[in-house]
Amino acid sequence: MNVNYLFSNKYKPIGWFILIPSAIIGFTIILLDFEPEFLTFNLPALFIDEFFGEKYLFGVVKNNILNEIIGVLIIMSSLMVAFSKEKSEDEYISKIRLESLVWAVYVNYGVLLVAFFCIYNIAFLWVMTFNMFTTLLFFIIRFNWQITKLKKLATNEE
Repeated sequence: MNVNYLFSNKYKPIGWFILIPSAIIGFTIILLDFEPEFLTFNLPALFIDEFFGEKYLFGVVKNNILNEIIGVLIIMSSLMVAFSKEKSEDEYISKIRLESLVWAVYVNYGVLLVAFFCIYNIAFLWVMTFNMFTTLLFFIIRFNWQITKLKKLATNEE
């Protein structure tokens, strides 16, 4: 089956190699509130809203870019893991991929709906921050779980 929207299979291990350490480092820097000084820069910004200050459409802000680096690494590596072809990509795997993607979107927005009614203030901001990553992570978990079940079933039939 020709699926032009998927990456080559060779990107999947690269994605895993970047995703696992990036996620661990990301959780660690959030828990420890770690921001190394050498990654702090004055950067151009859109929509500046100072906590107790002015609001600007354009400007320059002093920002530590560690969170942005980790976020980009997690997103790019998750995309490589999620959307790389399997070694033998067929119609059934495409069906599993589609079902897993739909399931991940449903679960992701289900979690978000619960958060709307149960989590407030700054805690809700954290939920929204993590929500940027969870659709891909839910997809990766479910897709790989389904592929593992498929491989187990094929092994048992032999």
